[in-house]
Amino acid sequence: MIKIYGIKNCDSVKKALSFFKKNNLEFSLQDFKTKPVDSSCIKHWLTQIDMKLLFNSRSTTYKTFKLKELNLNDNEKIDWLSKQNLLIKRPVIEYKDKIIIGFNEENYTKVFL
Repeated sequence: MIKIYGIKNCDSVKKALSFFKKNNLEFSLQDFKTKPVDSSCIKHWLTQIDMKLLFNSRSTTYKTFKLKELNLNDNEKIDWLSKQNLLIKRPVIEYKDKIIIGFNEENYTKVFL
C-alpha cells in the first residue's frame, strides 16, 4: 500500500491524493497535524533521500522561526523537523521501500502505474 504523509489542505498533497484516487490506487494518509512524525521516522527517510529534499527552507514555518539565521546543521534540522512537521516538504510517500518527496505527475506515472 502507498503511505502518504502531509497535510490535507496542502496543494501538493491534494494533487497526489487526486492522482491516486483517479488511478484507483489504494493509499493511506497520515496528516502531520493530527499525527506528527518523530525523529526516528525522519531519520529513516534520510537513509534514502537528502536533507535538502526533505527540509523545506521556503516554508512559512521556516521564515516564522527565522531558521535561516540559526545556520542549522543536519542534526539540528532533524530536531526541527520532528517538532515542526510543517517544515517537511510534502507529500512524503513511502512505497515499496522507496521514499518519494513532492508531487510530480510524470514521476508518479512511472512509479505507480
